[in-house]
Amino acid sequence: MPEENIHPPHDKLFKAGFSDPAHAGAFLRSQLPEVLNSRIAWDALRLEPGSYVDSQFRESESDLLFCAPFGENAGLLYLLFEHQRSRDPWMGLRLLRYMMRIWEAWLQDHPDAKRLPVILPIVLAQNEGRWGIATRFRDLLDIPPGMEEVLGADVPDFRFRLIELSELPFEKIAGTPEGILTLRVLKADVSGELLDEDVWDEALLAKVSRNAFDLVLRYLLSRGIDMTTFRRKVETIQQAEVRKTTMTLAEQIR
Repeated sequence: MPEENIHPPHDKLFKAGFSDPAHAGAFLRSQLPEVLNSRIAWDALRLEPGSYVDSQFRESESDLLFCAPFGENAGLLYLLFEHQRSRDPWMGLRLLRYMMRIWEAWLQDHPDAKRLPVILPIVLAQNEGRWGIATRFRDLLDIPPGMEEVLGADVPDFRFRLIELSELPFEKIAGTPEGILTLRVLKADVSGELLDEDVWDEALLAKVSRNAFDLVLRYLLSRGIDMTTFRRKVETIQQAEVRKTTMTLAEQIR
């Protein structure tokens, strides 16, 4: 299958924006509690190679796996950062499958290991509506009434963090300028606001690298936006350097 078909524009933008540990780490830190953040060596965060997503889901999601020293004994923490475009009530089951693949691959590389590294699964939902699904694996199990305490720890259980862009206001998206712009664009794409001020925030655009802005602009121009409205938007940009860069890149892309 051609690469273009495997990775649609939204997945390409997500991976381009967050494959850099600096951008991913800055955003994830804003979503995790401080008690956990303080134990993760964010400066040593690194991207791991490979993908663990099932092939049949490649057109609706993408995954990034990061690793960082964790805790006082410098154990390893793996952050499975998942980008999802459609609501999936069985997300917990799929994440468990991905986590198993990560652990199996890890054991192949560390055959003498005595314990497995911790994996923290995080899902970024891009779609407009709320998912309203269970984020605890145990809630997917058909446990008879009154048997919850009886079964106790005899059944598998974990939670995953679900970050819903529809519930995250534009101004509350935190991280590096590149990461913030990427998430604002992904959010605006679903709500039809790609030419609104939340995306065309001049103070933000002025801080974004030219390469990152180029990627975002390519995404914008691939989404079927009205070119007349786009040109008018560019003409209203007050900062001469931002306006010039936008016009230059847009012409190059076209």
